[in-house]
Amino acid sequence: MKISDQKNSALPPIGSYVLAMALSTGLTITVIRTFPRVFLPTESKQTTQNNPQPQLVVNTNTPAIAKVPVKADNFVATAVEKVGPAVVRIDTERTVARNVPSFFNDPFFRRFFGNDSFPQFPKEYQQRGQGSGFIIDGSGIILTNAHVVKGADTVTVKLKDGRSFEGEVRGLDEPSDLAVIKINGENLPVAPLGSSEQVKVGDWAIAVGNPLGLDNTVTLGIVSSLDRPSSAVGIPDKRLDFIQTDAAINPGNSGGPLLNSEGEVIGINTAIRADGQGIGFAIPINQAKVIQEKLVKGESIPHPYIGVRMMTLTPEIIQKFNENPNALIQLPETEGVLIAQIIPNSPAAKSGLRRGDVITEIDGKKITTAEELQDIVQKSQIGKPLQFKVKRGTETQTLSISPGELKDASSSK
Repeated sequence: MKISDQKNSALPPIGSYVLAMALSTGLTITVIRTFPRVFLPTESKQTTQNNPQPQLVVNTNTPAIAKVPVKADNFVATAVEKVGPAVVRIDTERTVARNVPSFFNDPFFRRFFGNDSFPQFPKEYQQRGQGSGFIIDGSGIILTNAHVVKGADTVTVKLKDGRSFEGEVRGLDEPSDLAVIKINGENLPVAPLGSSEQVKVGDWAIAVGNPLGLDNTVTLGIVSSLDRPSSAVGIPDKRLDFIQTDAAINPGNSGGPLLNSEGEVIGINTAIRADGQGIGFAIPINQAKVIQEKLVKGESIPHPYIGVRMMTLTPEIIQKFNENPNALIQLPETEGVLIAQIIPNSPAAKSGLRRGDVITEIDGKKITTAEELQDIVQKSQIGKPLQFKVKRGTETQTLSISPGELKDASSSK
C-alpha cells in the first residue's frame, strides 16, 4: 500500500468536518434562542459598572390606575334633581297702613289753600313679597322663614311643575325665624332631610331657591363655619346658632334649603350680611325639626330671657374702661360677662342686677363668654330661678333671676 493511500483512509474528508460544524452551530443557536435565560450569562457586576446602561424598572406591586369614565356624574346636578321639585316659591301680599303727614288733613290748611291743592293719599296699600320654602311632608307641610310670611294676608305657593296653591300659615316663630305653611295637594314632592349634626367645616353646601324673582336658582359653596351665634352675626333679636356658608344667598333665597353633596337638607337659608362679601347663614335643620313639630300643632315656642345687653369681658376692655377718668365704677380683673344695659321691668331689673356687673357663674358653672350665658338662659325653664354669681366692684354677690318669656317682653313695649 502506498503512503498516500494510508493518509486518505485515516483522515475523513474535509466536507464531513464542515457539515458537522454547520449542524452543531445551527443546533446551538436554536437551543439558545429557545432557552435564552438558561444559556446566556447575565451581565457581570463589573461590566455593568464599567458600561452603565439605562435600566427599565418594573414595580409589580404598583396598583393599577382606575380608568376615569368619560362622562362622570355631577353631584350638584344629582342633588338638585332629587330636591329641586320640592323647592317652592312663596308669594305674599300684606296690607300696610300709609303714614300721611297730619297737615294734609288739617281743616285750616284745606280751607286756606283749597281741597284741590292737597293730594289724596290712600290710607292703605298692598305690599308684595317673595321668598322660598320646601315641602317636608307629603301632606303639604312646608318650611320657610318667619320673615317671609309675617303679617301676610295671602300666601301663594308655586311648585316647579307649574302647580299653584293657596297656603295657610300654621305657625310662626320670630326668634328662630321659622314658619310652617300648609297646602292641600296630591302627589307632592318631598325634600329628604339630613342631619346638621354631621355637617363639618369644608363640606359642600348647595343653596336652592328663588333669588330676585328668578325661579329654581342653584349656587354652590362650602360650609365655612358652624355654630355662629345670632348675636355675633349681628342679629341680636334672634335665638339661633347658624351654619355659615359662602354659597351665594340673595334676597328671595330666604326659606330655601341648604343641601349637602348627597342632596339632603342640612339647613334653611335665612340671612345675609350686607357688609360681608359672599357670607350667608342658614338655620341648622335639626333645630328646625324640633320647632316645626310644635308649630304644625299650633303650639308656641318658649324663649326664656332675663333682659340684658351684654358683652364678653376681655383684658383689653377692662384696661380701657378702668383707664377712663370719667368711669363711675372700676371693672374687676376677672373673666366673665359684662352687663352693658338692663331692660326696664325685665327679670334682670327686678332681681337687682346692675349695669357694670360682671357675671362669672350660673348655677355653679363658670361663665366666660356672652354666648355661654345666652345658651344657658335659652335652655332654662321660664319661671325657674337661676343662681347668678356676680362681681360688683370688689364685692361678690349671688342673685336669683327667674327667666321670663321673650314674647311677653316684646308685647309690653
